Amino acid sequence: MRIAAAQAHPVWLDAGATAKKVIGLLGEAAEQGVELLAFPETFLSGYPFWVERTDGARFNDARQKSAYAHYLDAAVEIGGPQLAEISEAVADLEVFIYLGITERGAGPARGTVFCTLLAIDPARGIVSHHRKLVPTFEERLVWGHGDGHGLRVHDVGEARVGGLNCWENWMPQARHALYAAGEDLHVSVWPGSPRLTRDITRFIALEGRVYSLAASGLLSLDDVPADFPLRDALSEQQVDVYHQGGSAIAGPDGTWVVEPVEEREGLVIADIDLTLVRAERQNFDATGHYSRPDVFDVHIDRRRRDAAVFLDR
Repeated sequence: MRIAAAQAHPVWLDAGATAKKVIGLLGEAAEQGVELLAFPETFLSGYPFWVERTDGARFNDARQKSAYAHYLDAAVEIGGPQLAEISEAVADLEVFIYLGITERGAGPARGTVFCTLLAIDPARGIVSHHRKLVPTFEERLVWGHGDGHGLRVHDVGEARVGGLNCWENWMPQARHALYAAGEDLHVSVWPGSPRLTRDITRFIALEGRVYSLAASGLLSLDDVPADFPLRDALSEQQVDVYHQGGSAIAGPDGTWVVEPVEEREGLVIADIDLTLVRAERQNFDATGHYSRPDVFDVHIDRRRRDAAVFLDR
């Protein structure tokens, strides 16, 4: 099976242009025989990096509120035109994708942005959309909390695949949910730093005895449009690069298939052998012969949680 991470710059806060970039990378992956392609966290339409760099926790600050409104307007809705266009390309090119998006609620949570990871199947379209369980640190100023609805795995060829956003890959219960669903390949998506991907990618591979694919992004000051409300404040800091990549792939024995790739834009590709997953389970299977369900009683709630449920009849 051939898998890949798309390590790329988004067209930051431009969902339409970034959707076209997604489709272009999809085409490149299809030409190279990739069966599964993963994009970075919130690649469509952008990571909220400005918060930690511009005093984002200042309460009721007019410029921070303006920046949030700008960010909210750039977010996409499930069922919106950008995702329809991408889903059509997935079907045409027959490449399964994991795509990080900034999701805006369509009814409830119309004013909230979620960090969401979509799984899009060539035959069935969007098969899950997982909202990040706990935004990390300053992310809580711009993202809402998710739920367990997207803690699911999907059959891609002979592999069963699951995925998580950024630091929720450090949450033992979230990983456990995917292992218990029979995961063979674990996808983790990140904003963009080899510091974030170097340890956890191999750890997940060893713990789950799975292939572990980390998709990590790139971002620089040049990617920030001139009309973003805090563009001048960012420019004054004289920092040109925010995200440096770090996409990587580890095997089920914890060894690198592809070590973290820094700065380079493009596809990070590897061929994986799923028989190695089964071989490594001989001595450890976290939710099989090495589990103790008589001691640890695990229940996972996968219901979608909304602020209101309307009953009209």
